[in-house]
Amino acid sequence: MNQLYLSDFGTILLFLIGGGLFILIGLVTARLIRPDKPNAEKLASYECGEEAQGSSWVQFNPRFYVIALIFIIFDVELAFLFPWAVVFGQRSLIEETNGLWGWFALTEMFIFIGILALGLAYAWAKGHLDWVKQKPIIPQSISKVPLSAYAKINAQHYQVKQDLVETK
Repeated sequence: MNQLYLSDFGTILLFLIGGGLFILIGLVTARLIRPDKPNAEKLASYECGEEAQGSSWVQFNPRFYVIALIFIIFDVELAFLFPWAVVFGQRSLIEETNGLWGWFALTEMFIFIGILALGLAYAWAKGHLDWVKQKPIIPQSISKVPLSAYAKINAQHYQVKQDLVETK
């Protein structure tokens, strides 16, 4: 008796085809069943229960992004504290190692929190947590070259050689 077996790739291909057909059948069925009666109310944009006003191209302050990233980093890191407390806080493990396991776990967590505090201090020192940014201080240098010489150099116009322009 000759039996036909699918390889692992054949099985994956069958699942992909089945998934694609499942999605396609769902979309076609929804298209056939749903009513299609557009009106002005249905075609209006909806934004949190408010009528949209003005342009959607608004100025977004990038500091929101930086603050959100810092929040997510510390939020995820704090989520690591809960499993640590459950695993390393088991009384049986601490008693079996005469307290050595508990001191190891406590030291490990202090190092972890220290690294997090160092990252927060770095972000704070760099000014990433300041909402109102300070204006940059432009250093003033004393030079023997007069400002009129710089203005004269900046006012000059240079000719571009035609053969260099054509090769690019």
